[in-house]
Amino acid sequence: MPRYPGFESKVRESFARQQFMATVGAELIRVAPGEVDIELRPDPRLTQQHGFLHAGVVIAVVDTACGYAALTLMEESAEVLTVELKVNLLAPATGESLMARGRVLRSGRTLTVCSGEAAATADGTETTVATLLTTMMAVRGEA
Repeated sequence: MPRYPGFESKVRESFARQQFMATVGAELIRVAPGEVDIELRPDPRLTQQHGFLHAGVVIAVVDTACGYAALTLMEESAEVLTVELKVNLLAPATGESLMARGRVLRSGRTLTVCSGEAAATADGTETTVATLLTTMMAVRGEA
């Protein structure tokens, strides 16, 4: 349950300041209590040598979705930082779009555990290309 009514505005305003997400072309699609979805339209400049979306970009977008999912359940004055993550790359990220979904598994006062998924859509078929398990730390005061 969100701890204050303005959580969605806070997430959207924070995301708008994310220069890296803007650089890669990521767009915040959905914000709900404990859930955030971010979409990325792959750009050839973000691929690795085989033409697949670079794993670093995939991981960054899913990590960001998880961080914002955690933030939706924090008090208004808190921010979050990733303190740990584990990723499984399941398939090459190719296609017309990549959807990163972050979900809170457990929200605590200091630590929040989230799961994330990246799914690529090609020719109308969605394929899970990565899963992520991450721990977010609440930061109060200066981040």
